[in-house]
Amino acid sequence: MQFLKRLFAPAPPKDRALVLYVKPKACNEILKVRIDTMNELSRSDDGEGFFVRKLARGQRCPFQVEIELALDRNHNILEKTITNGTEATAEEYEAFLAAQGGA
Repeated sequence: MQFLKRLFAPAPPKDRALVLYVKPKACNEILKVRIDTMNELSRSDDGEGFFVRKLARGQRCPFQVEIELALDRNHNILEKTITNGTEATAEEYEAFLAAQGGA
Protein backbone atom coordinates (compact mmCIF):
# COMPACT_ATOMS: atom_id res chain seq x y z
CA MET A 1 0.00 0.00 0.00
CA GLN A 2 2.88 2.39 0.75
CA PHE A 3 4.16 1.76 -2.75
CA LEU A 4 0.91 3.01 -4.28
CA LYS A 5 0.86 6.08 -2.03
CA ARG A 6 4.38 7.00 -3.14
CA LEU A 7 3.59 6.23 -6.76
CA PHE A 8 0.55 8.50 -6.91
CA ALA A 9 1.67 11.17 -4.46
CA PRO A 10 2.24 14.55 -6.11
CA ALA A 11 5.86 15.28 -6.86
CA PRO A 12 7.44 18.04 -4.83
CA PRO A 13 7.39 21.31 -6.77
CA LYS A 14 10.57 21.92 -8.71
CA ASP A 15 11.44 25.05 -10.57
CA ARG A 16 11.73 23.82 -14.11
CA ALA A 17 13.18 26.94 -15.64
CA LEU A 18 16.53 28.68 -15.80
CA VAL A 19 16.20 32.42 -16.30
CA LEU A 20 18.97 34.51 -17.83
CA TYR A 21 19.08 38.18 -18.74
CA VAL A 22 21.03 39.32 -21.79
CA LYS A 23 21.68 42.57 -23.61
CA PRO A 24 22.15 42.33 -27.40
CA LYS A 25 25.19 44.10 -28.85
CA ALA A 26 24.66 47.68 -30.01
CA CYS A 27 21.12 47.81 -28.56
CA ASN A 28 19.61 49.41 -25.49
CA GLU A 29 17.33 46.48 -24.69
CA ILE A 30 17.57 43.78 -22.03
CA LEU A 31 15.92 40.42 -22.68
CA LYS A 32 14.62 37.88 -20.21
CA VAL A 33 15.38 34.39 -21.51
CA ARG A 34 13.64 31.37 -19.99
CA ILE A 35 15.02 27.88 -20.56
CA ASP A 36 12.66 25.03 -19.69
CA THR A 37 14.81 22.31 -18.11
CA MET A 38 12.19 19.64 -18.77
CA ASN A 39 11.89 20.24 -22.53
CA GLU A 40 14.76 22.27 -23.95
CA LEU A 41 17.85 20.45 -22.67
CA SER A 42 19.75 17.83 -24.65
CA ARG A 43 21.87 15.10 -23.10
CA SER A 44 25.60 15.70 -23.48
CA ASP A 45 27.71 13.20 -25.42
CA ASP A 46 29.27 11.76 -22.26
CA GLY A 47 25.84 11.25 -20.68
CA GLU A 48 26.91 13.05 -17.52
CA GLY A 49 25.06 16.31 -18.06
CA PHE A 50 23.10 18.47 -20.46
CA PHE A 51 23.55 21.29 -22.94
CA VAL A 52 21.32 23.85 -24.58
CA ARG A 53 21.71 26.43 -27.34
CA LYS A 54 19.13 29.19 -27.49
CA LEU A 55 18.70 32.25 -29.70
CA ALA A 56 16.96 35.34 -28.37
CA ARG A 57 15.89 38.49 -30.17
CA GLY A 58 14.13 41.50 -28.72
CA GLN A 59 11.32 43.51 -30.22
CA ARG A 60 13.40 46.62 -30.92
CA CYS A 61 16.77 45.12 -31.76
CA PRO A 62 17.72 43.39 -35.03
CA PHE A 63 20.55 41.39 -33.44
CA GLN A 64 20.12 37.88 -32.06
CA VAL A 65 21.91 36.80 -28.93
CA GLU A 66 23.12 33.21 -28.87
CA ILE A 67 23.30 31.49 -25.49
CA GLU A 68 25.05 28.16 -25.01
CA LEU A 69 25.01 26.41 -21.65
CA ALA A 70 26.62 23.24 -20.35
CA LEU A 71 24.89 21.87 -17.25
CA ASP A 72 25.51 19.05 -14.82
CA ARG A 73 22.88 16.40 -14.14
CA ASN A 74 21.33 18.62 -11.42
CA HIS A 75 20.90 21.46 -13.95
CA ASN A 76 23.64 23.60 -12.41
CA ILE A 77 25.41 25.74 -15.00
CA LEU A 78 28.97 24.57 -15.62
CA GLU A 79 29.80 26.69 -18.65
CA LYS A 80 28.07 29.69 -20.23
CA THR A 81 28.83 31.33 -23.57
CA ILE A 82 26.96 34.40 -24.81
CA THR A 83 27.59 35.50 -28.40
CA ASN A 84 26.53 38.88 -29.85
CA GLY A 85 25.62 40.23 -26.45
CA THR A 86 26.44 40.39 -22.77
CA GLU A 87 24.86 39.03 -19.64
CA ALA A 88 22.74 41.37 -17.51
CA THR A 89 21.28 41.10 -14.02
CA ALA A 90 17.68 40.85 -12.87
CA GLU A 91 18.05 44.32 -11.36
CA GLU A 92 19.17 45.78 -14.69
CA TYR A 93 16.21 44.11 -16.38
CA GLU A 94 13.75 45.53 -13.81
CA ALA A 95 15.28 49.00 -14.25
CA PHE A 96 14.97 48.64 -18.04
CA LEU A 97 11.28 47.71 -17.69
CA ALA A 98 10.65 50.62 -15.33
CA ALA A 99 12.32 53.04 -17.76
CA GLN A 100 10.09 51.69 -20.54
CA GLY A 101 7.00 52.10 -18.38
CA GLY A 102 6.21 48.40 -18.35
CA ALA A 103 7.16 47.27 -14.85
